[in-house]
Formats: sequence, C-alpha cells, structure tokens
Amino acid sequence: MQYISHYRSPMGNILLAADHIGLTGLWFEGQKYFARSLDGEHEEKEMPVLKKAKQWLDIYFSGKEPDFTVPLHLTGTDFQNEVWEILCFVPYGKTTTYGKIAEEIAKKRGLQHMSAQAAGGAVGHNPISIIIPCHRVVGTTGSLTGYAGGIDKKLGLLRLEKADVSSFFIPKRRQY
Repeated sequence: MQYISHYRSPMGNILLAADHIGLTGLWFEGQKYFARSLDGEHEEKEMPVLKKAKQWLDIYFSGKEPDFTVPLHLTGTDFQNEVWEILCFVPYGKTTTYGKIAEEIAKKRGLQHMSAQAAGGAVGHNPISIIIPCHRVVGTTGSLTGYAGGIDKKLGLLRLEKADVSSFFIPKRRQY
C-alpha cells in the first residue's frame, strides 16, 4: 500500500508517495510521468517518512543543503535503480553529465561503452525528483535538457543550490 501527501513548494505543488519501506515518489504536479509509479490504490496519510521528506524539502527550499537523508524505496528496473543510486552522489550545487553517468555504469559492469542516451532515459524516469537530484544532470555541451518537471524548474533548482549555471543553455527546438 502506498500513502500520499502534498507539499507546496516555491516552484509549484508537489505530490509525495511512500510505502512502509520509504519514499517512492516525489513529483511536481503536471510534470511528465506524473505519479507514474503510484499504485492505483493509495491513501492520503501522514506517514513518518512523508513528514521527514517534507522537513527535508523545507530545508532545501530555504536554500540550504539538508544534513539528513530520507529513506527511499527505489522500484525501477535494475538499470534504473543503478542510475538513480549514482544520482544520489552528485553533490549539492554541482552537476554531472549523462555521459559521465554512462561511463560510471559501464565501468561498474565491465563494459567498454554505455550509451549516454540510455543513462538519460533512466535519469528522466526518476520518480523521486529533487531528493534524487536528476536536475543536476546536464548535457556534455552544457545543454539543460531532460528534466521531467520542466527546464525552468531544473534551472531554478540549480540556482537555488547556487550552482554555476553561466555556461549552461536551453537548446532551441528544431523547426521541421
């Protein structure tokens, strides 16, 4: 059984989901893949893990790095979980690239190469935004792509963390 709760952030309303193991979802309302991993049967209830996630978010949105972790329950494929675990180690206020994540997975698996696009797909399907910091991943050239919550939120979160965003850019959409 999953339990849900709502959180009002300065960047928009957030839906939180958890089970008895840990947090299973954190989505901005209306984002791509919104509540995709939420069970059809769920209940609104303030579980301790949801309260802890809200405390974490309060600190985070005050512009500070939270000094505690929230229990997580990753429910993706083995590959997705591996990518999401790597994301947890991207430092506050810093960024990495999809290519670097792919390289790290290739190295762990003893492979010569791993597709940055495959890593990007897993990053993009991260169900626990912000706490698993997928917003800290950018394209190799500095392009701000691939954030399910929207590029404006990705940039806002990076600025909140005082990340150096001076070399980043939003790619222009192709005209066909």
